[in-house]
Amino acid sequence: MSKRDVVFPPGRQALYEHYRYSPAVRSNGFLFVSGQVGSREDGSPEPDLDKQVALAFDNLKRILAAAGSTFDDVVDVTVFMVDPDPRFERVWQEVVLQHWGEAPYPNVTAVGVTWLAGFQFEIKAIAKLPEGAEGAAG
Repeated sequence: MSKRDVVFPPGRQALYEHYRYSPAVRSNGFLFVSGQVGSREDGSPEPDLDKQVALAFDNLKRILAAAGSTFDDVVDVTVFMVDPDPRFERVWQEVVLQHWGEAPYPNVTAVGVTWLAGFQFEIKAIAKLPEGAEGAAG
């Protein structure tokens, strides 16, 4: 197996090293982004759901940018949410408008969960890297 081509956003490498995972890995022209949550700089959850979702998307945006990518390059999304019934549609509709604008949208799978380590929302994504953004392992 070749060495993983890991992408780190600025300023958070210690947090990823502490929890022993890579924020994103480039492979064969794609970027596979680990689940991003609405954590503060110290890794603790933002208690307000709307702010937590915004932080999760900010974290995702930083990783995409570190790989030379944007939300326009995202092709597949998985969303995990604690107790999604009363709030998913409101939260998701707002997010889609802010980050993906108009159709076509990426594929989305939404999963209701009972536990996210103190968080209420998590998003993971796969992006097709633009030409020239494939990195060393591309």
